Amino acid sequence: MARKPEQHSPDAFETALERLPSGTFTGRSQHRRYIVTKTTFCGGKSVKLVAEELGGTDYISLNFYRLQGGARLFPCEMSMRKVFDFVMTLRPDQDAA
Repeated sequence: MARKPEQHSPDAFETALERLPSGTFTGRSQHRRYIVTKTTFCGGKSVKLVAEELGGTDYISLNFYRLQGGARLFPCEMSMRKVFDFVMTLRPDQDAA
């Protein structure tokens, strides 16, 4: 029997990040609203994502690289879990898609 991938697997994270629109958009994650900017570099091999909570103080920042040896996630001065959970639960507003 084939094993189902875990919801929070590295592959699921990469897929969730890829599905987010490029540029600046608004969205929701974990019952909070954010303004998010996703920028892609080097033909998609590098992704920078920054998010600021609207009406709050939360901040998310990460760099993601697709390297020959595999994908690498680098949170910026926060835990890996925080950025992972944010991307996995982020839902862009309808007008952002």
